[in-house]
Amino acid sequence: MKKCVFAGTFDPFTAGHAETVKKSLALFDETIIAVAENRKKKCLFTAEERTEMLTLLYRDEPRVKIVQFDGAIVDLLKAENTPFYVRGVRNTVDFEYENADFFASRQLDPNMITLYIPAEQGLLHVSSSLVKNCIAFNKPFAQYVPAPVYDYIMKRGCYVPKTE
Repeated sequence: MKKCVFAGTFDPFTAGHAETVKKSLALFDETIIAVAENRKKKCLFTAEERTEMLTLLYRDEPRVKIVQFDGAIVDLLKAENTPFYVRGVRNTVDFEYENADFFASRQLDPNMITLYIPAEQGLLHVSSSLVKNCIAFNKPFAQYVPAPVYDYIMKRGCYVPKTE
């Protein structure tokens, strides 16, 4: 069985992230979505909340496994017994960041294989930061996240749609 890891803070998980998972499932038997604790980022949602969103989103997809992790990606790949690390890229900025991270990680594990999956053109502008800004400024964001993620955020009450 071939499996891969797709890791990120996913704060929150976007339509672009979902597209990357969809494409990884076309290549692999299992995709492990790893919710990362990133001490450098100030997250809107806790790791537990981000995991809950993903669990709701993929509850009917047995080929998706959701885990939380805090540490080096090479350690997670080893724990999951796979060399395959999937990264979604939207632009050259993403590519440069991911490539630098790849070369640093490759020093720790020369067997690591990173696959870059380019974003669809209609999703190039979608990011977790965009969604968080929409929430902060009370602007619509449903088109940027999968429906279960949107529903979760709405139930949490951090966004109140304006009525005209």
